Amino acid sequence: MRTFSKRSVAGLMALGLFIPVLGACGGAPAAAPIKETVVVIQTAAPQVQTVIVQQTAAPVATSAATAPTAPIAQGEFTTPHPILSDLKVRQAIAYCTNRPELISSVYPFLSADQQAGLLMDTNVPKGHWAEATTGITTYPFDATKGAALLEEAGWKLAEGETVRANAASDPLSLGFTTTDAQFRRTWSAVFIQQMAACGIQIVPTYAPSSWWFGTSTGLRHRDFELGGYAWVGEPDPKGQTLYSCNQIPLPSNGWVGQNYMGWCNDTANKAINAANNTLDRTERAKQYAIFEQEFTKDMVSLPLFNRTEVAAASNRVQGFKPNPTEYYTANIGEWKVKDGDTVVLGFTQEPSTLWATIESSASQRIPAYLIGSASYTKYSYDYQAVDLKKLPKLDNGGATNTDIEVKAGDKVWNTDGEAVALAPGVKVINAAGETVTYESGTVKMKQLAVTFEYNAGIKWQDGKPLVKADFELARKIDCDPDSGAQDFTICKSTAKVDFLSDTSYTVTYLPGVQWPEYFIYSLGAYPAHQVLSDGRKLADVPAKEWQTLAEITEHPLSTGPYVIDSWVKGQSMSFTANPNYYKGAPAIKKVVIKFIADTNQAVAQLLTGDVDVLGPETLGAGAEVETVLKAAAKGDVQATTIASPTWEHIDFNLFLK
Repeated sequence: MRTFSKRSVAGLMALGLFIPVLGACGGAPAAAPIKETVVVIQTAAPQVQTVIVQQTAAPVATSAATAPTAPIAQGEFTTPHPILSDLKVRQAIAYCTNRPELISSVYPFLSADQQAGLLMDTNVPKGHWAEATTGITTYPFDATKGAALLEEAGWKLAEGETVRANAASDPLSLGFTTTDAQFRRTWSAVFIQQMAACGIQIVPTYAPSSWWFGTSTGLRHRDFELGGYAWVGEPDPKGQTLYSCNQIPLPSNGWVGQNYMGWCNDTANKAINAANNTLDRTERAKQYAIFEQEFTKDMVSLPLFNRTEVAAASNRVQGFKPNPTEYYTANIGEWKVKDGDTVVLGFTQEPSTLWATIESSASQRIPAYLIGSASYTKYSYDYQAVDLKKLPKLDNGGATNTDIEVKAGDKVWNTDGEAVALAPGVKVINAAGETVTYESGTVKMKQLAVTFEYNAGIKWQDGKPLVKADFELARKIDCDPDSGAQDFTICKSTAKVDFLSDTSYTVTYLPGVQWPEYFIYSLGAYPAHQVLSDGRKLADVPAKEWQTLAEITEHPLSTGPYVIDSWVKGQSMSFTANPNYYKGAPAIKKVVIKFIADTNQAVAQLLTGDVDVLGPETLGAGAEVETVLKAAAKGDVQATTIASPTWEHIDFNLFLK
């Protein structure tokens, strides 16, 4: 995020894996038509087979909180949703949702106190330094209050009816889309019943993750009304690409951004941008609190609960180290097995590509660590240098934050988080940390410069060393709009990159940029020397073609502990030890990722020894987790319970095409 919350260039540059899979959070064209495999389940006699909301009257006016502050071309999500654009309806849905009951449905094995500790009221987990503790709007379960709000909004429940309708006799019916994972089927079934109790009909679609999180389908193209999924929490809340006004995906901007709700609240927009453009944590916490107050008041996204996750492995695996904020394969090069030389990982979801520019799910990130050498890791809500000699910070000489004078015409980073030419009327944060409106003359601003230095000896699997040209190619491709990346915030905020040597470069940001996690925003690397099957060098291939290159999407060159040997779609991926891994070949000689559609079958194979590792992305929750925990209690397997930062939520799409 880490997969889901950071499907962006910013997130990927931060991950810093030296493999062609990184270029969030292009790849092979989507196999068409994935959407045809969507399973639609009706929980009651439907009034409509497919929910298609047609505007039969003048558009419903949005509140100031939901109306865009920036002009959007007509025809591109400018029509307010006739149901969800009404704040009272959104708040009613929140009150009608019994979140403790949802939690109990997927975590029956947790105590009542443990379940209560998972409930979320904002986009920030409880106990986090950025959590707002006052001023937020909370929505405890209150079906009576929810029903009253629906009545006020004009949605009446006629005698003998089970679904509310408005004055035009339109039913209060909404589509709900989520993945086909059993975990979400479980809690969403309860959610659907809760909505029915309030007179709201929900028509669910359980879609493959490849469609729901795809680059030209599902969330990315805002093809939903209510959408259920998870963001993966990190040590830093971030949130700019998720909630800023200029991060609303639209056809006109190439679907860039992750503000899938189409929400634009001026106060929240300023706060989330300010929180992400200062290095002062106290000020950041203040701005996050302002954002959370607006976020909860407008109820554009309903936080449900933090996930409790379990990772399990057979007793033959040594060095297995699952962690709340890091993928379990981050240290796979250090694993050992008590017998044999092969380890098998079980996945219920298959990645569509190994190039993270177009996918950043857990099913993509986990194999990425096999074939990628990481700049750093993120264990236990903190950061650790791996391939970097050190995390470059202000206090260790790895970064500078200099006061410089800027004048009209100079490119700067404004308070909206945009790169603009300084001109009268432009608002910026000056060197003293004050928000000022530029009029004339010069103004002092902070300019951040960060130098990343890497360990010597890093090589590609073909034995060629990592060189300056590889970093240069990554910068070129990852910042090219034709690459298919979802967000270019880091690219746009960069003034220049000076490539100093084969192992170091300096990133200088635009005046005004103050990324709190500046010390992890390293570049990726692509093998500029690689000759493709068609005879061209990778460095000469335009970014728009990278999505079609098997050498990028399916069989990228590795700098990590393993190299990919084969990928049999729908069945398995196979990896062997990289003889040119700069830290030395790993003890385990072969890793197999086995695709198993059913979670219960995956658990059965763990218990029989046919699978060695099941991560939280596979185990989910419910009966299968209980089975694993019981087996671990008897000593049959090893299992770790993880207090996950991942949080489930339901987004409300405020506009129609």
